[in-house]
Amino acid sequence: MNQGKTKEQDSGVELEFDLGDPPQKVWRAVTIPELRERWLPKEALADPHAITVTPGQEVRYKLRDDNPPFLESTVTFTITPNATGGTCLRIVHELTDARFDGMARAPANSNSPPLMLAA
Repeated sequence: MNQGKTKEQDSGVELEFDLGDPPQKVWRAVTIPELRERWLPKEALADPHAITVTPGQEVRYKLRDDNPPFLESTVTFTITPNATGGTCLRIVHELTDARFDGMARAPANSNSPPLMLAA
C-alpha cells in the first residue's frame, strides 16, 4: 500500500489510497462480511447490508456510533483501477445524521459577540 491522502470536510473525512492489489481483491475486502469485519466491525454498522452498491465500483454502508448521542454516518468505498494494475481506493466517511444539521458550525474565531459571564 502506498501513502494515502487525507482531505477533511465539514462533516467528514476523505481518504485515498493507491494499492498494489487488483480491484477485484479490494472489492471483495469491502463487500464480503467476513473480510470486511476485520477492519469495519459489524457493531459499527447500523445495518449489515449496504445502502447502495454499484458492483465492482462503489459500496456505501450506514454506521451508528455506539455511544450517545448515537449519531449516524455513511462510509463510501469507491474502487477504480490505477495505471499499474492496482487499485485506487477512495474512502469518504460523512456524518449524515439529521441532528447534525441543526448544530452550530461557527469556528472558535468567528468574531461573534462576546458573552457576558455572571459574577
